[in-house]
Amino acid sequence: MTEWSYTVKIWAIRKRDYRKPYQLRWKVGTRPHSESFLTSGLADSRRAQLISAARQGEPFDVDSGLPKSMVAKKRDISWYEHARNYIEMKWDDSPASTRRTLAEAMATVTPTLVKDSKGMPDARVMRTALYSWAFNKNRWGEDTPADVVKILDWVKRKSVPTSALSDGLLMRAALTTLSKKLDGKTAAAATIRRKRAIFHNSLEYAVEAELLADNPLTRIKWKAPEQVEEEVDPACVPDPEQAAKLLAAVRDQSPRGRRLAGFFGCMYYAAARPAEVVGLQLKDCDLPRRGWGMLRLNETRPRSGSAWTDSGEAHDKRGLKHRPRKAVRQVPIPPELVSLLRWHVTAYGTAPDGRLFQTQRGGLIQDTGYGEVWAEARSRALTPAQRRSPLAKRPYDLRHTAVSTWLSSGVEPQLVAKRAGHSVGVLFRVYAKFLSDGDEAANAKISARLGKHA
Repeated sequence: MTEWSYTVKIWAIRKRDYRKPYQLRWKVGTRPHSESFLTSGLADSRRAQLISAARQGEPFDVDSGLPKSMVAKKRDISWYEHARNYIEMKWDDSPASTRRTLAEAMATVTPTLVKDSKGMPDARVMRTALYSWAFNKNRWGEDTPADVVKILDWVKRKSVPTSALSDGLLMRAALTTLSKKLDGKTAAAATIRRKRAIFHNSLEYAVEAELLADNPLTRIKWKAPEQVEEEVDPACVPDPEQAAKLLAAVRDQSPRGRRLAGFFGCMYYAAARPAEVVGLQLKDCDLPRRGWGMLRLNETRPRSGSAWTDSGEAHDKRGLKHRPRKAVRQVPIPPELVSLLRWHVTAYGTAPDGRLFQTQRGGLIQDTGYGEVWAEARSRALTPAQRRSPLAKRPYDLRHTAVSTWLSSGVEPQLVAKRAGHSVGVLFRVYAKFLSDGDEAANAKISARLGKHA
């Protein structure tokens, strides 16, 4: 952190018998400083700058001896350099999926933060170069392809200095860019919100690094062009009867499908996220012969791509989403899922590391693989009209079915949120339409209560 002082003393120029004979001396606080010049004119000019800054009430940096305005100019690195510094600062403590998100946000906004567009590369090609190379720290030590080097050299030359980020119009243009896809269409609300948050955080880091006096985004009155609600669309969510048909279609279609029946069952009966099921181990499952069992979810294995993980594997390994690293979510599971998982273990055993679900070769379940099985299940279990609709378009919709089933069954929202791994606020926001379905029942209860005192 810079130490500033308003106590400044500046002496007259003195001449000595050296190669640079004219010496300017001054003191900031208790620390002396000096600078030598070839001519008296240069020395007088620098002395005048220091005197002017002191008279205007500028604080001086004790270490460098320079007034704040000169320090800022000296530190004024380019946005591109700052963005890479920001990525480096965030990298080690970020999971692979977050690294990708950070790189995506920086790659989106950087082409806007340039001095001019003369010679600008193709937008899509430049986005790829920035995303895959400039803002992927894992690749900084690799040999960069010549075409990528050319693109990044252009960005380095054209990138605005960080001091230019104080320009409100430039910040507004950056926010607009963050709200658009490459084809010019408006991005999803969650994407806009995520990218804006990252950009805001990168500017906060610039303030910490004393590149900016304050965060310029706080002065911009900007609203995203489209605010799409986060609510789950009921049209996507299969009802229990449809879900049962889909699970049966998974089981009956092929040996690969039978191997994945329990995998999809965990999403439907336990509201588990796919990445949570990928890493589920037998030791974390209570599977009694009768009655309800229990899953203790404590790990996710999201597919982030080998370029973004420390291990070089396609799947990252981390704790539960938005929870402390060692958090455990206990989810009671009905006898139907207990029976399904017991059958699965009997039929297929476990992977060497104890994972419940594995490929035929013992590897991690891949999203492409289970996606193909799910697509085939839809074609078998749904009518042509349903297949054309968004109904159960993704396996993740089984999780939505689980949560909506719990809510419609009268389970308290706080308990539903706990089992699903949501905060209550997120539950009410995302599943609002399913909660509103209980209005009639709630009204009846209120009327019955009021009737007792009529």
